[in-house]
Amino acid sequence: MVVFFDPGQMTARLSLEEQTSTPDGQGGGTVSWMETAAMWAKIEPVSTSLVERAGAEIGTITHRIWLRFREGVSAGQRLRKGARLFAIKLVQDPDETGRYLTCLCEEDAA
Repeated sequence: MVVFFDPGQMTARLSLEEQTSTPDGQGGGTVSWMETAAMWAKIEPVSTSLVERAGAEIGTITHRIWLRFREGVSAGQRLRKGARLFAIKLVQDPDETGRYLTCLCEEDAA
């Protein structure tokens, strides 16, 4: 079944970022994020949750983010919109036609 999606709804400009590690010479490393691509997307909030960790409540917002299909998008990367960060947890082609990708992402609520 082909999913109908209006690409005109892709109004958010996002950067795709990939984690890189630079060795520090003592067995550890410095982790940083490098932008690998910029793209237009549609961001849909899906759910919210609150959990208590170390006596503090931490909120997480889950989003479904629609992108045009492209190779190289995978779990473990993240999407950025200004100061907002979306950790990619799952990537799928919703109708297996190679037109779009949906990314299930988590955004930490500060």
